[in-house]
Amino acid sequence: MARRPRIEYEGTLYHVMSRGDHGEPIFKDDADRETFLRTVGEVKERTGWLIHAYVLMRNHFHALVETPEANLVAGMKWFLGTYTQRYNVRHGVRGHLFQGRYKAVIMDEDEDGYTQRVSDYIHLNPVRAGRVDLRNQCVKDYSWSSFPEYVSTPRRRNRWLTTSRVYAALALKDDRGGRRAYEEYMEERAKVALTKKGRCLQDAEWKAIRRGWCLGGKEYKERLLEMLDELILDASGEAYVGQAVREHGERAADVLIGEGLKKLGLKESGLELLPKSDPRKSVLAWYVSSKTTVSQRWIGERLHMGSRGTVSNAIWKVRREGQGRSRRLQRMLESQ
Repeated sequence: MARRPRIEYEGTLYHVMSRGDHGEPIFKDDADRETFLRTVGEVKERTGWLIHAYVLMRNHFHALVETPEANLVAGMKWFLGTYTQRYNVRHGVRGHLFQGRYKAVIMDEDEDGYTQRVSDYIHLNPVRAGRVDLRNQCVKDYSWSSFPEYVSTPRRRNRWLTTSRVYAALALKDDRGGRRAYEEYMEERAKVALTKKGRCLQDAEWKAIRRGWCLGGKEYKERLLEMLDELILDASGEAYVGQAVREHGERAADVLIGEGLKKLGLKESGLELLPKSDPRKSVLAWYVSSKTTVSQRWIGERLHMGSRGTVSNAIWKVRREGQGRSRRLQRMLESQ
């Protein structure tokens, strides 16, 4: 059966979540969690996403993500694949880490109420899972969530975390008074979950967050359904929207290559004549790979470098070399 296509448009908000394969852990220790957050920072750099909230649990994660460009699918493919690869290498294992397809509940970006509801759900997840004992702990005592960062000063946060949207949804400022008010608000929300009645009320409020496919009013849902109707499927069941995303990424990569060739003093017509392992090709491949979501196979064909394995090896060598000619070429590409 063909998968339902993702709805993507500029400025979309998503509640993204994914679980470990067969319910297995996706984090074995804090080093894995640090690697995961580092990878979040990298995907934000590559895609331009805004990360508004997150929580890392034992066998799943949640995130509130905004995509200024229509690139959730391309970004998630890179993100989940990259973290899986890093996890497998570190633990000496192989195979899938995540269970099937990630879930992405699309949200009406014009309604602050949904931002508030989803961020509450994400930040209170450890409380509901029994990872925080409110008899002697606070919500912020759970370290692997964006909530402790929200109630800390900006300089103590991950630089890729965006707090302004959640604070605005609660009519608060990201200052000392606003952070204290947000902490008190979340502690009160957490206490509601301690009673059976309160937990039932929260379950009803958050049902759509866990099980639905979108969060929005009638008109918003109708607009999304019209978008779905316009997604034409090809014979293999793949949506053309995926092809559009790939083409967008390839155009962006082409622009970077054009700029890079000028900075390196090369011409398009001369690429094919250069050896596959030419240092300038290797650094250009590294540059495009670090700034876009195009595949290494595409880079190999575009730069006349040969197979995916050749490109992968070249990029690895560039990352390993911290000085010498390779570093000089990197600085040339990164110059304005």
